[in-house]
Amino acid sequence: MRCDAPIECVPAQEAIVYPNGYANAGADALAERLRKGTGHRLPHFVRLRAMPGSTPREALLQQQELLEKLAPCAAGFYIDGLAEGWPPDEAWAYLTEVRQLAAAAGKPALLYVPPQLPEGMLRELTAQLASWSGVVVGEALREEGSHRIRVGGGVVLSAQLSLVRRLRAAGAATIVAAGAASQPQDALELLAAGANSVQLHSGLVYAGPGLPKRMNEAILYERIRETEEPEPPSFWANWGWMSLLGIAMMIGGVLAWLIASTSVLLPYDETFLGVSRSVINRFNGHIIHFMSHDRITLAGTMISLGIFYYQLATHGLRFGLHWARTALLASCTVGFSSFFLYLGYGYFDPLHAIAAAVLLPMLLLTLRGLKDYPSRKPPGLRNDAVWRRAQWGQCCFVVLGFGLGIGGLIIAFVGITQVFVPTDLAYLGVTAQMLADWNEHLIPLIAHDRAGFGGALFSLAVAIAGSALWGVNQGESWLWWTFLWGGIPGFTAGLLVHFHIGYTDFIHLLPVYIAVLLYGFGLYLMYPYLVRRAGKGAELPVSARQAEEPF
Repeated sequence: MRCDAPIECVPAQEAIVYPNGYANAGADALAERLRKGTGHRLPHFVRLRAMPGSTPREALLQQQELLEKLAPCAAGFYIDGLAEGWPPDEAWAYLTEVRQLAAAAGKPALLYVPPQLPEGMLRELTAQLASWSGVVVGEALREEGSHRIRVGGGVVLSAQLSLVRRLRAAGAATIVAAGAASQPQDALELLAAGANSVQLHSGLVYAGPGLPKRMNEAILYERIRETEEPEPPSFWANWGWMSLLGIAMMIGGVLAWLIASTSVLLPYDETFLGVSRSVINRFNGHIIHFMSHDRITLAGTMISLGIFYYQLATHGLRFGLHWARTALLASCTVGFSSFFLYLGYGYFDPLHAIAAAVLLPMLLLTLRGLKDYPSRKPPGLRNDAVWRRAQWGQCCFVVLGFGLGIGGLIIAFVGITQVFVPTDLAYLGVTAQMLADWNEHLIPLIAHDRAGFGGALFSLAVAIAGSALWGVNQGESWLWWTFLWGGIPGFTAGLLVHFHIGYTDFIHLLPVYIAVLLYGFGLYLMYPYLVRRAGKGAELPVSARQAEEPF
């Protein structure tokens, strides 16, 4: 059954209204989708419900057909039949037969229970719990006289909590609370009331795709908050080596900045070119400035990378935060791999090779004995105004990370192909062919700088995007300071050097201006959530405290 009427959102209640709760693409389309897979190994349970207006006998034939089509690719079924308006004895007889059909197919059957159920049906339900694999407490309220279904919202959550408590007291084996939770506190309350698991529906619309992660972090925190904290690994075990790698990157970036702002060319650069700096200046006074601009921006990026590596190692890797390890290793993998971009035009930089040879063992030593541990910091439990504001800030940094990543890839690609963009040649006042004709080694040297900067920028972008996607949690003040101090060297280098050498083309600098705006707005929006809430304890929900008392 299909429906072309629009789906409505009710933001004030964090609910969704479906014009027809029965609308779907059909059993064949669902079976085909399940056979193709969804990209993960989690089990798929299918909710089965009869067509509207069916008699119990007609509904049973429909369910038999559905089970035959879906059983080969479904892990189990939710059986829905308590809200069809049938007499109670006919409804229970129908549900019993469908449960037996599912059992014959070798699949578990969980009874789907509407959040609001008449008292008589509820008493009968508690008497039949033992024959079902579990119970699913539903998230949908059907509007009388229509097929409109309202999913989620405070009314449904309140009804779910009451029903979960009653089913747990009655001895239900497995209770799934489906779809009413929209914030971590809701999940904690449902679990404390007796639910074994919580499913999401409308909450993903109003709280975003990060909601499952936030809920899992809140659940883990509740389970470990009274346990003894594990002893952090020693500095030399693993995380300390990454800290040293970050410090080395910062030192290397400072030295590179000093060289790029003074002599620019190193002795082996001049040897490769076969000419001195003074000779280059006599040919074109902008070339040295242009090379300085490439090398200073690379130096600023190196310092920013070093700050991120040091911070992620000291505050993340040290305490076993999985997201920090993922961000670090992904960024380092990109960074070390980008070394080979230097060879794109046949120029081998011995200083870069030595730096890579020194830093690579630090990365390898970091990989020893890494373990993951849940965070010990109190998580945010509510979707309040401070959290919503932080989401916009997080979005700014995610966009910034992906934008810098695209920029880094483009710069690296240009560096190993055409080397210059039109604004570069306009600044230099020459064509690429004129440069090649004057000195055949000049373009390879410039290409080496550009490709190296592109690779470093992409590596930094991975660290920023990973930290923004996974690390923004309540009270993580160190991450805010990482974003602040980690961005200053890169943006300062990128902007100041352009104005210093007079390369101020608006189109060329427009991506930098946009990045600075994202950076500033992101810091401003996330400050209350990350810094002001640092050290504040998570409030234990009322129902969680009540869970310690018998029902």
